Amino acid sequence: MILLTRTQRAQLLANGRRRDTDHHPVVKFYNPLGAGVWLATELDEDDDIMFGLADIGYPELGSWSFAELEAIRLPLGMRIERDVLFTGLFPISVWAETARMAGGIRAAEQLLSARFRGGAAQTLKPADTEIRKA
Repeated sequence: MILLTRTQRAQLLANGRRRDTDHHPVVKFYNPLGAGVWLATELDEDDDIMFGLADIGYPELGSWSFAELEAIRLPLGMRIERDVLFTGLFPISVWAETARMAGGIRAAEQLLSARFRGGAAQTLKPADTEIRKA
């Protein structure tokens, strides 16, 4: 599987040139066998260093090497994959806050998807995210 399409690469590079914006994630990478989810919003001009939200046990905003992510070899001949159905409908700040409160990106994705289905995608800000305890 191609981890990054030309269109995604172009959008990530464009976002990397405009760092003053709360970008929406362009692409989601994940470990199909366990922990590890990465939401990329930017790519440096070096075509390797990405910025976004990474969750390898705890969600954190930061940078990582795309080449290193691409080089990861998992059991059974598997590799890190790209979620072809992912759409980053919320700014990365909303993802980060929701992931921290929910305990990870995967849990945040469920909450934000439910919020989107409820029609809140255009108005949701980081302070609007809440986790309701049962």
